[in-house]
Amino acid sequence: MKLHHLRNATLVIETEKHVILIDPMLGKRKTIAPFTLFRYPPKRNPLTALPKNSREILSKVTHCLITHLHPDHLDKAGEVFLKRKSIPVICSTKDEKKITQRGLTVIQSLDYWKPQNFLDGKITGIPAVHGYGFIAKLMGNVMGFFIELLNEKTIYISSDTIFTDDVQKVLIELKPDIATVACGTARLDFGQPLLMRMNDILKFCALAPGKVFANHLEALNHCPTTRLQLKAALSDNGLLNKAAIPNDGECVEY
Repeated sequence: MKLHHLRNATLVIETEKHVILIDPMLGKRKTIAPFTLFRYPPKRNPLTALPKNSREILSKVTHCLITHLHPDHLDKAGEVFLKRKSIPVICSTKDEKKITQRGLTVIQSLDYWKPQNFLDGKITGIPAVHGYGFIAKLMGNVMGFFIELLNEKTIYISSDTIFTDDVQKVLIELKPDIATVACGTARLDFGQPLLMRMNDILKFCALAPGKVFANHLEALNHCPTTRLQLKAALSDNGLLNKAAIPNDGECVEY
């Protein structure tokens, strides 16, 4: 199995039979308004361009999973790509109506903790809580995915979430071979972080039974945590050997 990290939370899972796109933010630099104006410099998003090899990787995509509808996970360019290529979408039942209204083809929608057949295996929707405290309500519903494909490593796409009992349950009971974690510690101009703080990222990595794939870094103006800071924290806690912190365009083989 190969994981291609494109940018932010946009990644592609490539197996021998399937190529699954996760959360396509495919627009050019500066096509989305800043997410903070005061707490961090009000730069337009995304801060980085898509990597040069993204077109080749995207040309192989067969299916798309969407965790939630924030523009850094599904932007206009992502929608255009999915429509133009007629790529089937899998999402939460809570997002199905809105995604369909945007002209995309939802072939499967999931409820939390109810496994369904998916390709040649299974997929389970996992609850995600997008922020600490009251901010999570404003952020709306998010779904992670636990994916089990035939003769492939299992993978947990935890999505935009803080550390919760549900996250812990996946790591301890479902024992994913690979677990993705959003590490940018995003914050708006008010309220607590929208993603795991560093202590929770470290807890996630320590509990993960297999390998960790860190993303949601250095692409948005409200995500202060850098790859170097994450690497240093993992190294200080003896966890660096478990984690990949890929650059945009990088492929990690498992």
